[in-house]
Amino acid sequence: MIARLAGFVALIYAIGFLYFAVTLPGPLGHVKTDAVLVPTGGPGRIARGLSVLRDGDAKRMFVSGVDPEVTPREFAAQFDVGAGEMQCCVTLGFLAVDTRSNAGEAAQWLSTNDVKTVRLVTTDWHMPRAGAELRHSIPDTVTVIEDGVPSDPALGQLFLEYNKLLAALVTQGWPV
Repeated sequence: MIARLAGFVALIYAIGFLYFAVTLPGPLGHVKTDAVLVPTGGPGRIARGLSVLRDGDAKRMFVSGVDPEVTPREFAAQFDVGAGEMQCCVTLGFLAVDTRSNAGEAAQWLSTNDVKTVRLVTTDWHMPRAGAELRHSIPDTVTVIEDGVPSDPALGQLFLEYNKLLAALVTQGWPV
């Protein structure tokens, strides 16, 4: 009996992992939102967020989890953001250190700025957990649209992220 139960759990885990691995979100086309949210941590995220902003698909951009030692001037220089664009449209958040605190920091900014629709830009393999954490931290009245930055993750990276997603779902009491 225990062996069958363990086998069933392993089968469900494996099917869940396969689903996770083959349904990674890709880039989104032109969809207008009030803001774009970019958690730091992966290549191409900030560039994609700036592209969304510059294409007019969002009016403002919030970058969560910026290293406190990075100044806005250094950020602007690294990502070729003009002073006017920084002043009007790009806000840097320095409080977050992980995905869960990215969601909390973003929730505060979204609320303060009366954002009703937000485009979440993060690496494709990170999107399920980042999206789940964000949705858990914000009111149901805010719509989250996912925009995945394509990557080529190693199998080990996918397994690690899948397990982090499961842990987040279980610890937050969300249905699995």
